[in-house]
Amino acid sequence: MLKCTINGVELEVKPGTTIIQAMNDNAQRIAHYCWHPGLSVAGVCRLCMVEIEGNPRVQIACNTTITEGMKINNTSEKVKDAVKWGLDFHLINHPLDCPICDQAGECGLQDQYMEYGKYNPEMAEKKQKKHKVVDLGPTVVLDSERCILCSRCVRFTDEVSKTNELGIFNRGDHAEIGTHDGKQLDNKYSLNTVDICPVGALTSKDFRFKQRVWYLKDSETVCNGCSTGCNVKVYFNKEGLFRVKPKYNAEVNGHWMCDEGRNTYKFVNKEHRLQKSKKFVNGSWQAEVHAGQASMEAAQVLKASPAGEIALVLTGQQTVEEYEAILNTFVNTYQTKNVFHWWPQEAQAEEFDGLLIRGDKNPNTSGLKQALAKYGITAKWTDLEQGIKSGQLKHVVVFGPENTAVYPDLNQKLDLFAQAQNLTYFSTAKVPALENAAALKSVTLIPLKSYIEKDGTFVNYQGRAQQFKKATIVVSEALTGVEAAQLLAGQSLQIQVINEKNLFTAVSNTRKDQVTLDHRKKNEFVFNRGRL
Repeated sequence: MLKCTINGVELEVKPGTTIIQAMNDNAQRIAHYCWHPGLSVAGVCRLCMVEIEGNPRVQIACNTTITEGMKINNTSEKVKDAVKWGLDFHLINHPLDCPICDQAGECGLQDQYMEYGKYNPEMAEKKQKKHKVVDLGPTVVLDSERCILCSRCVRFTDEVSKTNELGIFNRGDHAEIGTHDGKQLDNKYSLNTVDICPVGALTSKDFRFKQRVWYLKDSETVCNGCSTGCNVKVYFNKEGLFRVKPKYNAEVNGHWMCDEGRNTYKFVNKEHRLQKSKKFVNGSWQAEVHAGQASMEAAQVLKASPAGEIALVLTGQQTVEEYEAILNTFVNTYQTKNVFHWWPQEAQAEEFDGLLIRGDKNPNTSGLKQALAKYGITAKWTDLEQGIKSGQLKHVVVFGPENTAVYPDLNQKLDLFAQAQNLTYFSTAKVPALENAAALKSVTLIPLKSYIEKDGTFVNYQGRAQQFKKATIVVSEALTGVEAAQLLAGQSLQIQVINEKNLFTAVSNTRKDQVTLDHRKKNEFVFNRGRL
């Protein structure tokens, strides 16, 4: 290890560490644009200036490695003056687009000007006019006037995605980012260029002009788009979710995530969700009931049925905690091991693109397999098909996928489940194919919470267990898998409905669990659990 001093703080760093990396690792602020910890060093912005004792000139921190005993600072007047002039040159041609720029509120240019600038500009030349609203491909729009030519996006497509769509063309004031002839910025990781753009030059078509970032809250979670389990942040407000961005995790996804994973926020929003319980009996859909009441009614049917007639279907999209609760209910309470793993991508599970995207599009297949092994479950899917068609398995309970887009066999499987004498289908997503099926017998649809509405654990393809916390509530009446399992496990249920107070209370005499439903506003409820 090498010893050095940065801004009066003594540090030990590994040989080969650059000054800017050491400062970044130790939470010391330094102006920079072109440097990014996940990309090669370019050294083109000239903002990361530092003063090194014994060296008469300021140096750039991104391309200067630390040597034994080096004394460094970026707080002297000499450094501040160099950074101020660097910022002035970056702003020569930058338009005053802040009021209409999507990057406003999280813009590196605004942040660095406020921290390192605040000067009176001395440039009198007219600004160069460049191309605006340039369509680079299916996901990204370019505003060339805002671009400061940091080259991060170019290096990303060269070094990370290795698709080489982008380059810097022309010289001097006329230099611009663009795509090579005959190419579009069209790869499975293209939106990472928007994340690493330090200004508003590259913007996402999907997020563009939808929300101001200061109206959004964010929360850390785990992407449920595939078995990689990228660490991400979701951005939301009371209107719903608006975007997903990667969070750095050196052991899982580094600084990046795929474009498919960014779309996982869409199926969480209300327009795609099953929001109320529905029951199909006697040839028609009945009046909606609360999810808790529907679950308890399903429990009464299961309680009166022989174990051999009950089947459970699980997907790799629930959490470890939900698997434990659900399997405990069915194996121990209902004494059945007719438990089946619904996994349409099994043949493609080992596929991998070399960066992040995996063939298994479920976040917790490993967790489900571990849970099934723990409870000694060995049932095969063919047993379920034969059991339903023969009438042996009369009561089928399904915890369906919330990301139905990755289940190409969804409608086929719904047709199979609908043949059961009694089907209880827990779902985050709407299932129009089941609601509109022609040959239904008895069906109960019950809403589940999505991955951003609950605490839990996903186990990724590596066997790495990653915990995450609830971010927000989108469908308040929906249940978690744990709550559903507890309601299904109730032995003797007492139901009290107080219409004038809009209060629903369900008490399990054996477990002494209390479930209450408080009316918050018309057609919206909050479902709370507490111990008696």
